Amino acid sequence: MYKVALVDDHTLLSEAIAGLVRQFENFEVVNISVNGRELLNYLNSTNAQIPDIVLMDVKMPVMGGVETTKYLTKHHPDIKVLALSIEEDEQVVMQMIRSGAKGYLLKDTRKSILEQALNEVINFGFYYTNTVERLIQKSETSLEEEVVLKDREIEFIKHACTEMTYKEIAAKMFLSPKTIEGYRESVFHKLGLKNRTGLVIHAIKNNIFTP
Repeated sequence: MYKVALVDDHTLLSEAIAGLVRQFENFEVVNISVNGRELLNYLNSTNAQIPDIVLMDVKMPVMGGVETTKYLTKHHPDIKVLALSIEEDEQVVMQMIRSGAKGYLLKDTRKSILEQALNEVINFGFYYTNTVERLIQKSETSLEEEVVLKDREIEFIKHACTEMTYKEIAAKMFLSPKTIEGYRESVFHKLGLKNRTGLVIHAIKNNIFTP
């Protein structure tokens, strides 16, 4: 049986969704949480049954879907996140996908589609509707058009994905620490990133760096 956890601050709705999932062959619900923080507390408990898939709402108090998905992607990479939300905004959808969600469904999705999505995430690692695929292609095309990384910036990114300090990267690239700082600021600005962790995730997702 594949284990499913639900994260949604609307208790009645999450209970109803859990009831549907329990009807699907080979799936069981092991946890229902009202926000991301409650899910993480559950995962860290001694008796936790680690889910294979988390059905994740997006907007929740305390710890929302984007933040929780980023955390799971980094610390529990074997757990697949399938977003389940009422939010149809393109930016919200892409935020979840970029955070590591393996699919995005609306809450008015038919029961058969939910079952299909769960099975495809288990068997293939993702489930993208036609709408989500178009958004991903649009986002990638836009990124290619807007962001042009220089060879030395790409070299810097590869080094930044290791455990080297910026000072060590400067020595490796035969550049001054001040120049490396300039590369860092330039790359962060071009890619819309705020920290080194985000840079590593971007580099891995875009095949700039292979861990």
